[in-house]
Amino acid sequence: MQHITAPELAAWLSDQAKNPPILLDVREPWEYETCHIPHVLLMPMQTVPTRFQELDPDSVIVCICHHGGRSMQVANFLERAGFAQMINLTGGVHAWAQQVDTNMPTY
Repeated sequence: MQHITAPELAAWLSDQAKNPPILLDVREPWEYETCHIPHVLLMPMQTVPTRFQELDPDSVIVCICHHGGRSMQVANFLERAGFAQMINLTGGVHAWAQQVDTNMPTY
């Protein structure tokens, strides 16, 4: 598993020459409603074992949660399931709110 910072992810997403990754938000729906990075796929952590087949195992996937702990666990799970290009967002959506989108609400 690789790790990416919020500013690195923002730069990647703004670079139209690069293919964007799948942004997999593993937080709960109420957390997502509070704040989220645009264009994420919401798949709460507890649903991943029954829903991960919805994901392309050949895609680059960036896992996102509040601070990076749950997303790291999901990324590890997906790696064990055969997903080879897993990236964890260091600091999660909280880091995104502090370092990229300072207008984003935090909790």
